[in-house]
Amino acid sequence: MKVIVIGPRGKMGSLITQIAAAREDMELVAGVAPKGRNYVGMDLGMAALAGRELGVPVVDDLESVIDGCDVIIDFSTRENAMEVLELAREHKKGLVCGTTGFTPEEFARFEEASAEIPVLYAANTSKLVNVMNKLLELAASAIGEEADIEILEMHDQWKKDAPSGTSKEMGEIMARALGRELKDIAVYGRQGESPREKGTIGYHSLRAGNIPSSHTVYFGFMGERLEITHHSYNWECFARGACDCAAYLAGKGAGFYTIQDVLGLRA
Repeated sequence: MKVIVIGPRGKMGSLITQIAAAREDMELVAGVAPKGRNYVGMDLGMAALAGRELGVPVVDDLESVIDGCDVIIDFSTRENAMEVLELAREHKKGLVCGTTGFTPEEFARFEEASAEIPVLYAANTSKLVNVMNKLLELAASAIGEEADIEILEMHDQWKKDAPSGTSKEMGEIMARALGRELKDIAVYGRQGESPREKGTIGYHSLRAGNIPSSHTVYFGFMGERLEITHHSYNWECFARGACDCAAYLAGKGAGFYTIQDVLGLRA
């Protein structure tokens, strides 16, 4: 599989490049940087801090290299992701996108593109986070009507969107298990006199230092509580998952795929 990595010097892009370069089932053909970056023109391996040359370039124009790939892996920015999506659609290339923060209208464009190309969207590519999502579905189905559900998510100081895409997905999974829509029951933070309303899902976002990712969901009862938690120690688990997602698209036709398909977790 021939792969292009978007943003190869970003915290995810560099790790994805390093892991893809070590896989026997992948061949990196280019990295694509934002225009004006000082590593445009460098060898991809050196730009991504892989410690060795890979013999492929970093460019600032995706269209100039897109025909040489099978799939694009994009964990860049919301704005850039929309441009990548349109080029992937135009050139009929597979796309793995892990960027978050899209509006409903923007996300609908990914679903529309999946009628023409294979699109795999994953708000979180960690295997264990997605196992946690199955546990949340089970817990919400069994005790969600009785419990006070609260989500606490922590990320680094540079994360732009809040709540995280992963925590939104967790909330949507639990809301579906309760037969509701997350938009109707989500409460984002509290201030002043703010008593808890039964049947809601509370969200709390922390941003500090270089915390990679941490999500805890609380199911509160009188006299006891259940906590389901995932902590990542670094971003490597997400990068490995992203490469697994790209490999999954090998030979796949047009369609909208998720990490649940990759891990065999879809009900």
